[in-house]
Amino acid sequence: MNYPTLNFPSIQLRARRGAGGRTEVYDKVRAKWLVLTPEEWVRQHVVDFMLTQCGFLPQQIVEEYPVGINGMSQRADIVALDCNARPYVVVECKEPGVKICDDVLCQVVRYNSILGCEYIVITNGITTYGYHREGNSYTPIDAFPHQRA
Repeated sequence: MNYPTLNFPSIQLRARRGAGGRTEVYDKVRAKWLVLTPEEWVRQHVVDFMLTQCGFLPQQIVEEYPVGINGMSQRADIVALDCNARPYVVVECKEPGVKICDDVLCQVVRYNSILGCEYIVITNGITTYGYHREGNSYTPIDAFPHQRA
């Protein structure tokens, strides 16, 4: 399967053929092999960007972060922790063909009602939106959040 060029810097992935001939990639943060899906393609680019461009350390990145909402277990795609191990940025990744719309924003805002991150980001790898939380409101930002100095 060919994956589209994303609006993130190119990355080098370790890949192999897995069960059933599916392509798997090595996730260096989770230290395990994962099936390469269109959404995983985006997630791997975002994680690499956060590590190489935003100043986050691998131990500050948590993928598939558990979020309990109304007694139901859900997972945020990526949560970056601050230097005190508190959720700081939550990122919701969609595959490139999924339109970034209000439903996606509402999904990540629901997660953040539990997490309390200062920043939220939604992306399909082509289109990316970031927001800064101030109380219960969100203000659009122009840049991807960076690790606090």
